[in-house]
Amino acid sequence: MLNDEICKLRNKLNKSIENGEDYSVIYQLSVELDELIAKYYKDTPKNLSEG
Repeated sequence: MLNDEICKLRNKLNKSIENGEDYSVIYQLSVELDELIAKYYKDTPKNLSEG
């Protein structure tokens, strides 16, 4: 589920960049994506993230 959220937000970020949206919008999406990725790795058991 978290992986799906990451994919959706990454696609939204990519479209924002392609469309030349304002830097503040791109930055905010990037920060949100970073937070989701950090949460994903925090919640992933070590044995899965190392393999």
